[in-house]
Amino acid sequence: MVKARCAAVLAALTLTAPFTPPAAAASAVPNAVVVWDVNAQTAIWDIAHQSPPQVAGRGFAMVSGAVYDAVNAIEGTPYEPYLVAPRATGRESADAAVGTAAYRVLDAIFPEQRERLRVQYDEWLAGLPDGPAKRGGVRVGAEAAAAMVADRRGDGAFDPRLWTVGTEPGQYRPTPPAFENTGAWVGFLKPFAIPDATMFRTPGPPSVTSRAYTRDFAEVKRLGSATSTVRTADQTDAALWWHDRRSVSWGMKRDLAVTQRLGVLETARLYALADFTGTDGAIACANDKEFWHFWRPVTAIREAGTDGNPATAPDPGWTPLVVTPPNPDYPSGHTCRTAAQMTAYAHFFGRDKVPFSAYSVDSGTTRHFGSFSQATAEVVGARIWAGIHFRSADVDGTTLGTGVGKYITRHYFQPRRS
Repeated sequence: MVKARCAAVLAALTLTAPFTPPAAAASAVPNAVVVWDVNAQTAIWDIAHQSPPQVAGRGFAMVSGAVYDAVNAIEGTPYEPYLVAPRATGRESADAAVGTAAYRVLDAIFPEQRERLRVQYDEWLAGLPDGPAKRGGVRVGAEAAAAMVADRRGDGAFDPRLWTVGTEPGQYRPTPPAFENTGAWVGFLKPFAIPDATMFRTPGPPSVTSRAYTRDFAEVKRLGSATSTVRTADQTDAALWWHDRRSVSWGMKRDLAVTQRLGVLETARLYALADFTGTDGAIACANDKEFWHFWRPVTAIREAGTDGNPATAPDPGWTPLVVTPPNPDYPSGHTCRTAAQMTAYAHFFGRDKVPFSAYSVDSGTTRHFGSFSQATAEVVGARIWAGIHFRSADVDGTTLGTGVGKYITRHYFQPRRS
């Protein structure tokens, strides 16, 4: 059973973030935190209607937070708990605790998946030795999950709030082809760690008659078009890779856990940092989007004749490389989330230069990075090459995300003072 479980998780990881396992780890029992993160992705993405990243983030953060509290308690609470530190002696099974915490949270979020999740959980427990350690791990994991579920009850998720729409130049309006108006609730969701979603307010997009806007407009019009002849093959690959709706950020964190040979506790702490910073970055970003409600490039380029700027020429048929997400342009959600997570990774490892990679099903390619700052810099360009953001939205998004990442790494998951 253990060997079968190991093979299954390695297969799942191959689909999300291919890597070469260290020789010593190739035949070892897989890291339980990584296994249940893959299981969470199955529930959140593969089965639950392919939730967009800012929506999926809530589920991942709930799972990671509960798993962290459970493992941290079993290890003697060397780090500050997030919500609780269940009673533990250190003899409890961490694998049982991880599986139980993740399962209980996912079961609460997705009652329609209850039967499938229960089968998955039972199979996991069946691969662990029976006895007091297993029972203790189940208890610790259940307590951590219960605290998380209770804390997130009534947090504002899935409220039917709409984005503010306008008709004046620069004001947001739904974009083709579906012209949807969904997901504004994310900006008003209860954050996981930052005190207030408005505390990282950006300076706002440039005026549509400014030189800065004119430069941004010309850049995305030239490089982000579906038919661009000046965008390079690597830029196109980067645009598609970063736009992968499975969110390649999930693959990045798994690659880091495996290639850096992290143990269960350190993986739990890394994932909690990654998921909290990414999710709170998305919350603060969505709040900022609603505050500024700036139009997307596809709207701006098609309606440039109305913007009062003689230096911007309209193109009614202009289409971006990828479909524009159903939310305002400024700031860029992807750069907010990525900068927040890369800030957390650099803090966790104590340095910027750590190699990592991830695979994208959408682009069919793997991209490799030598540092966290390199990834942040690339996503800024990638959203322009995709045709869905102005540079100002990307750059200011990284500033917002970095601020979120710094706040959370300073205030959460810190070593306990002796």
